[in-house]
Amino acid sequence: MHEQRLSTSVLVIGTGGSGLRAAIELAERGVDVIAVGKRQKADAHTSLAAGGINAALATIDPEDSWQQHAADTLKESYLLANPHTVQIVTEGAARGIEDLERYGMPFAREDDGRISQRFFGAHKFRRTAFAGDYTGLEIQRTLVNRAAQLEIPILDTVYITKLLVRDNVIFGAYGFDLENGTRYLIHADSVILAAGGHNRIWRRTSSRRDENTGDSFRLAVEAGGRIRDPELVQFHPSGLIEPENAAGTLVSEAARGEGGILRNGLGERFMSRYDPERMELSTRDRVALAAYTEIKEGRGTPNGGVLLDVSHLPRETIMKRLPRVYQTLLELQMLEIAPTAHYSMGGVWVRPEDHGTGVDGLYAIGEASSGLHGANRLGGNSLIELLVFGRIVGEAAAAYSAGLDAQLRSAEAVDEARAEIDRLLASDGPENVRSLQRAIRNTMTEHAGVVRDEAGLLAGLAELDAIEARMADMGVHPDIAGFQDLAHAFDLKSAALSARATLEAALERRETRGCHNRSDYPELDESMQVNLVWSGPGRIAREEIPAIPAEIAALMEEVSVAGKLVE
Repeated sequence: MHEQRLSTSVLVIGTGGSGLRAAIELAERGVDVIAVGKRQKADAHTSLAAGGINAALATIDPEDSWQQHAADTLKESYLLANPHTVQIVTEGAARGIEDLERYGMPFAREDDGRISQRFFGAHKFRRTAFAGDYTGLEIQRTLVNRAAQLEIPILDTVYITKLLVRDNVIFGAYGFDLENGTRYLIHADSVILAAGGHNRIWRRTSSRRDENTGDSFRLAVEAGGRIRDPELVQFHPSGLIEPENAAGTLVSEAARGEGGILRNGLGERFMSRYDPERMELSTRDRVALAAYTEIKEGRGTPNGGVLLDVSHLPRETIMKRLPRVYQTLLELQMLEIAPTAHYSMGGVWVRPEDHGTGVDGLYAIGEASSGLHGANRLGGNSLIELLVFGRIVGEAAAAYSAGLDAQLRSAEAVDEARAEIDRLLASDGPENVRSLQRAIRNTMTEHAGVVRDEAGLLAGLAELDAIEARMADMGVHPDIAGFQDLAHAFDLKSAALSARATLEAALERRETRGCHNRSDYPELDESMQVNLVWSGPGRIAREEIPAIPAEIAALMEEVSVAGKLVE
């Protein structure tokens, strides 16, 4: 066994938008930082985000303000977002955009040079900046380029298997190289967890293979952290079903905003049954529920989806405003779509002010964290969250590292991390890792999808018990191509933990609120206006949500999305 030892002030796990922004902040402050990821940095999940990034710049609507942005975010969250977190993001959003401009981000602009902003979902004013419908890709490119300018060390074939903790204090992380199996022992004063969410544990998902498998959840919980609201998962209404190699690929909801029509397998424009006023411009959670209901009640397509019809739109409109949809239409005659697990609105429990996890020196940001979105994410908010908290957490981690008198380590913790990998590499049972991953995805899709009930959730937990029993007999077989099979085994462990947290929290939330639909509890329950905090099997606590400041509450209102792009 070859083991490489590294040491740094701050270790960032994850090289998507949030991880890179934190690493950039640290490097600009002159702090030693290493970033690691299990995907190539140019191919991080951030690059898939299409619609735009929110900030109340007032370049188009001068009456907009961060207070109104906060009010819209809290309203859309069904009152489960933390008002303090929301204020930090909305008040700091303009600075986040300025940072991107400083790094060279090519925003769409008006003729006079102002950053263009458009309507997006339930925003009262135009506050979504964009770069075509490739905003996330351009942000990722911009951050990768800035990281290169700063010469930030990025190891993007390193899989982190365990965070190293002594007496509730972080001192680094352990992992291995995906290509050659080299072990990595990385000592760090502070660790920033930016390894994404858990939506890959459903069968239909916008996440690609081996990403968003719940790594952040497992790493945090095993280190002594907790998970907040894992049951709150946003299902995107329009993930492709066909062709198979594109399954789960999202068709931007801008396709509906520009006039696309949803039809069921009978050709009916079915949104008239669910939201006759807003039709296809309804909110993401309502459109996903409507499509799910049509499919469940037998009015879907033979493949179990619904149809998105843009055939009546001018070719020029599609090419200019929806280039990704145009590329898709070149390959497909009809867009067959279905609700698709898209975004983890819950995540690792963090403090609003600095995203500390309660484990000293451990922070979480981006989709790995929680607090901003509640039960329904406002379109465009996730990208600005990366910029705002990337800066704040980078600053916090730098201060924490500078304030340490000494870094206390634990040989026992390191030995356990080594032994965990050794045990898996020695596994030679009959169970196939990929098969077990599929079993979890099937369980979550059948029992914890768009609509849930007690019987289904209990059945899901029973199935998960059986899957976990089978995991004891799995075989792990690295080969000449690398150590991907070992990574899959850890992905599986993360998926199982994330699935259990989600099922147990969904069972506990006995109401329907936003993305969480309980057919046996179809009404919103005011007593459930709390966050659910999961700290391990069978351990869920209810956490009170702070009061909304009066100046923000006064601005909260139902916002019409008529004529606007949807989320």
